[in-house]
Amino acid sequence: MITRELAVTLREAGLVWHPAEGDRFQLDLPDEVELEAEAEIFTVSEMTIEARQTPSGTDLAFNGTTEWALDAVTLADAVWLPREDQLRELLRGTFRSLSRVEDTFRVEIEIADATSVFDHPDPSEAYGRALLELISRSH
Repeated sequence: MITRELAVTLREAGLVWHPAEGDRFQLDLPDEVELEAEAEIFTVSEMTIEARQTPSGTDLAFNGTTEWALDAVTLADAVWLPREDQLRELLRGTFRSLSRVEDTFRVEIEIADATSVFDHPDPSEAYGRALLELISRSH
């Protein structure tokens, strides 16, 4: 799983999240809310947390299963933690390979006939860094 820091950087770079069953996220709430709540990782699921369309956008509705009685948050108050397969899919046609190199994983992408390589001990983080490069170059 990618780090919260990389997930926030991807969001700030323009990665758009359309919540789906099984997606993981953390809360990104105002300072007065307990940090404990922000550290917890939640999963979108019909039974516990639903993505609901509202006139103002998408809300993540908590169905009474959380200890601290949160009803709903907006998408802006959540940080999506995409899985490895989701990151690879978002790279689309730029993805060339994932390989193991000593103690690290290497993701190779190709953008405009130029190859870029991203190494990290966690393959998800390598994919996330590659995606950040792709998003950055598309702006």
